[in-house]
Amino acid sequence: MAEEENEEIKSFKDLGLCDELVEACDSLGWKTPTKIQVEAIPHALEGKDLIGLAQTGSGKTGAFALPILHALLESHSKQGYKSAPVFFALVLSPTRELAIQIAEQFEALGSGISLKCAVLVGGVDIMQQQIALGKRPHIIVGTPGRLVDHLTNTKGFSLRMLKYLVLDEADRLLNEDFEKALDDILNVIPRDRYTYLFSATMTKKVKKLQRACLRNPVKIEAASKYSTVDTLKQQYRFIPAKYKDSYLVYILTEMSGCTSMVFTRTCDATRLLAFILRNLNIRAIPISGQMTQAKRLGALNKFKSGECNVLVCTDVASRGLDIPSVDMVINYDIPTNSKDYIHRVGRTARAGRSGVAISLVNQYELEWYLQIEKLIGKKLPEYPAQEEEVLQYLESVTEAKRLSQMKLKEIGGTKKRRGGDDEDEDIERYLGVKGKSSKKVKRK
Repeated sequence: MAEEENEEIKSFKDLGLCDELVEACDSLGWKTPTKIQVEAIPHALEGKDLIGLAQTGSGKTGAFALPILHALLESHSKQGYKSAPVFFALVLSPTRELAIQIAEQFEALGSGISLKCAVLVGGVDIMQQQIALGKRPHIIVGTPGRLVDHLTNTKGFSLRMLKYLVLDEADRLLNEDFEKALDDILNVIPRDRYTYLFSATMTKKVKKLQRACLRNPVKIEAASKYSTVDTLKQQYRFIPAKYKDSYLVYILTEMSGCTSMVFTRTCDATRLLAFILRNLNIRAIPISGQMTQAKRLGALNKFKSGECNVLVCTDVASRGLDIPSVDMVINYDIPTNSKDYIHRVGRTARAGRSGVAISLVNQYELEWYLQIEKLIGKKLPEYPAQEEEVLQYLESVTEAKRLSQMKLKEIGGTKKRRGGDDEDEDIERYLGVKGKSSKKVKRK
């Protein structure tokens, strides 16, 4: 039945959206709605609460942004747009980068209708955000912690008139990490509102969903419960831990024309790996939760622009980031939570494109890897590589690692002597992200 409906609905106009938004979609190159948009938008326009489950890269943001903007335009078409209510919708996200990206999509869709949008995230000057709130935006996108800061400390800021609440990556937002901040927010926003929960994965948190005050929600599954897109080629390689760096360098060298994301478990590992890869003339840049917001966005922009073609990151970058040209995802460390695998590999093969995901599994990670296969319901093929070829890199990789560890130790010592302010600058200089390339690439 749903498939028949999908065939009938060919355009955003057919979904019931107003002409301004149909034009906005067209100008963004959105010709036909995605499956989640086809399923979600009509229910949203009827005033239903939504729980939307869709694969990463399937157009979730459009599925909630379009109905909100439609309602904003519709409710004030008689009085003219400038009288549209302020603080009309709040979108919460678990990461700063995802919040910024959602706001960019709202602004792109609302560019022809003078939409005002404010982003409230940590790591950015709070005064600038207070000025943005003073301009009375229609849409607020933010992370729970910083939003609570503003509700507590920013004079005149209140969400008493809020009409829409969206929890994006809802499974993460309903975890204990955000529980207190989310409770504080739910206590100060109206119960009489529309609520949308969207995610690539959804856990059994029914009580917590009820606490989020959904009223007879429509549950939309535009994907199986835990799934990856069909255009994604997934492989694994079982390897000894001592050869993992060599395998990583071998794969990146074999696929040297590709843009790649390499996922590690810790912030320190992102930094060390980026150093090693730079020493071997691979244009890598790290991104992790330990970096300031400006540094994280800077690294992301260098990756998006193609200045660096390998992004070494922790799971902070695995959720929601739309970097269209990622060809390959490498799980250097296997995630301990198998649902994080779905989000990681969802960085590639987005919006119908193809992509590759390779997981490097050592003897200590086998149990976690088997959990992933169980979750996605398929046994993955092995990545083909001749170990003799891989081990030709062992000597240069070992030397690059030794140099990198020495440099990190040296920077750590410098940091202590200077009082710790200039470590990021030292690392940037060494990684060559300011246009200089490392001099220590070749062995003496």
